Amino acid sequence: MKTALITGASSGIGRATAIALANNYRLILCGRRLDKLEELKKELQAKTEVHILTFDVSDKQQTFDAIESLPSTWKQVDVLINNAGNAHGLAPFQEANLTDLEAMIDINVKGLIYVTKAVLPMMLPQHSGHIVNLSSIAGKETYQNGTVYCASKSAVETISKGLRLDLVNTGIKVTNIAPGAVETEFSIVRFKGDKSKADNVYRGYTPLQASDIANTIAYVVNAPDYVQLADITIFPKAQASSTVINKN
Repeated sequence: MKTALITGASSGIGRATAIALANNYRLILCGRRLDKLEELKKELQAKTEVHILTFDVSDKQQTFDAIESLPSTWKQVDVLINNAGNAHGLAPFQEANLTDLEAMIDINVKGLIYVTKAVLPMMLPQHSGHIVNLSSIAGKETYQNGTVYCASKSAVETISKGLRLDLVNTGIKVTNIAPGAVETEFSIVRFKGDKSKADNVYRGYTPLQASDIANTIAYVVNAPDYVQLADITIFPKAQASSTVINKN
């Protein structure tokens, strides 16, 4: 059975992806919240083998140490899903909190780089593998008050394209997935726990659910080996762009 490593697996899209892949993959679940990862492991272990790694992707040493700590029987990673990432605040650049801006670069960009650099040496000798990066419509369209978040996701888009070019002769596939509005903890984090603001983001229309993105990821990684789905943008029906949503 192949092995998939999922970052940000404790909630949202990462958690849903673990559930979607459990019938066909052994799972390495990565995240910061050990209790949530253990709950998920308990839920899935009747279907597949599960190994947990607890670390913060924005911490380079933690990331490399955690992945290096994998037992030898878990060091053949076939699928890497770079899902960990978040948004902090929604404000004009001149008013935004610098710590928030740094956190988005550290997690969304540097974290993805650290994890990918740590895992790739496990894929290259196999001459096969699949890297799936979770970007956002914000990586394709910059919107007001989201300058650095959009920049971080634009970087994910560019890294995905560059990896595809650099790895084309290695047998490793690279897929970039750019969701639109998905109802997860994303807005709760962005608005620092303000549930009323977070709920308003998804009010008046039917947003995507984490399972919709997870099912897409499952389709992508289970496609025939010769098929490489390079870039996928997913909107709810009510959405036409990063900022145009038909709300009733």
